[in-house]
Amino acid sequence: MQLRIPGPTPCPPQVLKAVGSQMIDHRGDKFAQIIRDVTEKLKKLFQTKNDIFILTGSGTGGMEAAVINTLSPGDKVLALSCGFFGDRFAEIPECYGAEVKRLNFEWGKPVDPDAVRKALKEDASIKAVLVTHNETSTGITNDLKTISAIAKEYDKLVLVDAISSLGSIELPVDEWQCDVVVTASQKGWMVPPGLAMVSVSEKAWQAHAKAKMPRYYWDFTKAKSYLERGQTPWTPCVSTFFGLTVALDMLLAEGLNSVIARHARIANFTRQGVKSLGLSLFPEERYASNTVTAVKAPEKLTVSKFLQVLRNEYQVELSGGQGNLSGKIFRIGHLGWVQEKDMKEVLKAISKALPKASA
Repeated sequence: MQLRIPGPTPCPPQVLKAVGSQMIDHRGDKFAQIIRDVTEKLKKLFQTKNDIFILTGSGTGGMEAAVINTLSPGDKVLALSCGFFGDRFAEIPECYGAEVKRLNFEWGKPVDPDAVRKALKEDASIKAVLVTHNETSTGITNDLKTISAIAKEYDKLVLVDAISSLGSIELPVDEWQCDVVVTASQKGWMVPPGLAMVSVSEKAWQAHAKAKMPRYYWDFTKAKSYLERGQTPWTPCVSTFFGLTVALDMLLAEGLNSVIARHARIANFTRQGVKSLGLSLFPEERYASNTVTAVKAPEKLTVSKFLQVLRNEYQVELSGGQGNLSGKIFRIGHLGWVQEKDMKEVLKAISKALPKASA
């Protein structure tokens, strides 16, 4: 099966072998060596000197951790959304009593940095800016570098959902002055779900010291104190740690610049292949993501049937649209363990399945 959804992504055989290893004591020396080693390797791939914590949970758990560790009820935040996951990032602080000002953009269009500057200029009380770097629901990548620079002009915290970008798309955390950056194991990191990885800047720690949103499981203070002992506060997803150890070695051996270039190359190959089949991209190509391609469904195509034909007859698994894009687009994931030959197989299957699912 060609699993080409935006995540979970396929795992290399050597990662799967590691994941199947026997359990160890998560309070013992062997695990301490693993978590310290993995944390240092993640710093290289995050391009940061900041603290990094590996939390057992989904990417959404990491997003919640970013919010509750830096904010208090009543704080005003600017949530930038151009899709399903941007909306999710806005909903989390609302649940904890923050005053969320939503800056919404048409799905398929990126966040407009000028609109961000205008919103921050008009309201000095905003404490943090929440941004989704790569919006998998629409297949676009936001200009995080510019957005973060604007937020820093106004001395705001920058909280980033980089779940489907970090490790696959350029994001130098320190250079771009991002305060909390969240990613997750099942995306470009080539391992199963189970871990959220977060970086925490000095400015985020200063906010953390004053933050009053309730927290327990996701508390960065607990994570930091336990990491100093080579542990996690709670029982970690040990198997995914085993896999991450192997996957990080693979990524570092390839080299971060090469990994990013590979994703750009394969994304371009996929987009050109889609267009060669007479299909149209959902976003403008200059904003198109290098980890997921969103394709407009032709008028006569029944997307649900198309995905079923691909899955049952050609062993290719793609994703449909989310929210108001359900039935209107389909999405091809190409992140993590992926090469051009995989996309050749996917595009060939798409060409055969299209007529079988069209009215």
